[in-house]
Amino acid sequence: PYLRRINTTSTKAYASRTLLFLNNDGTLKPIAIELSLPHPDGDQFGCISKVYTPSSQGVESSIWQLAKGYALVNDSGCHQLFSHWLRAHAVTEPFVIAANRQLSVLHPIHKLLHPHFRGTMNANASARQVLTNAGGVIEEIIFASKFSMEWSSAMYKDWTFPDQALPADLIKRGVAVEDSSVSHGARLLIEDYPYAADGLELWSAIKTWVKDYCSFYYKNDQMVQNDSELQSWWKELREVGHGDKKDEPWWPKMQTRDELIESCTTIIYIASAHHAAINYGQFSIGGFVPNRPTLSRRFMPEEGTPEYEELRTNPDKAFLKTFAPQLPTLLGMATVEILSRHPTDELYLGQRDTAEWTTDADILQASEDFKKNLEAIEAKIEKMNKDERLKNRFGPAKIPYTLLYPSSEPGLTNKGVPTSINI
Repeated sequence: PYLRRINTTSTKAYASRTLLFLNNDGTLKPIAIELSLPHPDGDQFGCISKVYTPSSQGVESSIWQLAKGYALVNDSGCHQLFSHWLRAHAVTEPFVIAANRQLSVLHPIHKLLHPHFRGTMNANASARQVLTNAGGVIEEIIFASKFSMEWSSAMYKDWTFPDQALPADLIKRGVAVEDSSVSHGARLLIEDYPYAADGLELWSAIKTWVKDYCSFYYKNDQMVQNDSELQSWWKELREVGHGDKKDEPWWPKMQTRDELIESCTTIIYIASAHHAAINYGQFSIGGFVPNRPTLSRRFMPEEGTPEYEELRTNPDKAFLKTFAPQLPTLLGMATVEILSRHPTDELYLGQRDTAEWTTDADILQASEDFKKNLEAIEAKIEKMNKDERLKNRFGPAKIPYTLLYPSSEPGLTNKGVPTSINI
């Protein structure tokens, strides 16, 4: 619906569909890309589409490279505007505001969630000043241009809180099925799927910690129902913070201990692992812009045109003219490098900013158990990243998947799961 308007700007983009083949070794191979434009005579006539397939010779090879570029432009936009800004930064903000308004600092749920709200409001305020604002960085480097925030807001209409739980998300996307025999309830259909495999390990560790914590303070469902601060928090974030969604039937009612545990686990996962996976690898994957372009300035060249001749004789120049204009490229590189860095005072999952946050011995023990689980996950990730059978971790480039490795050093490390969305 937005493509017709987007293409009135300097952007020249397509709607895209990519068909991927799952090989026996777990890797995915692109075998067809469909690029579509609105019909010039009106939307009632559908769209005009063309399908491109892989080639390794001549101008057809260059055309396939361009087709992949157009598909990646769309993927980059969805990543930045939907997965990153909307599903992490924007939707977490109402939880933070409602918690600070309705839960006292001594409330057990405030203590549980406080580390996972650290710096989020400041990060979002900064983003609105320089990134997502009109004429800001996002509009300069993302193909949706001045329609970026409008598009992101439109995608919020499809957002549901329960589907932010990782097992539910993977099942909804068709890459996992329900399976009660595994601790997290989801069995992967692609076993060598690093984000999902590592994410489910973290999800289980977080949920175990949250269950131990909540079970200590809430002995039964009635205690959840009778907690006036908790109920006020849940009411405000639904009816005010996420007011557009206040009448949705999928909201947990917050009447049982299980609902409290699942909801807190989901909030913590969004703020920690989900954001880490989509943010801190941005420079390593997209810092070299031709590897992951974010906008396109020209359409696919047609035979008989000067652009087609340029593609035939100088494909690299044609590619750069299409996907990597100098100023947006430099701006994009600088932006993702800054976003991918850990500060020296970073708090990672399992850490607290003060050792005196609680004096309850059972909770302190549960916290230590959580840290040990995270250390075990780190050891497991290290082992899997050395397993040559796992091609998506140990592929031809020999770049291990570390985005959900819990701890990290400061700087540009391509790993580390902070407690919160703080950049």
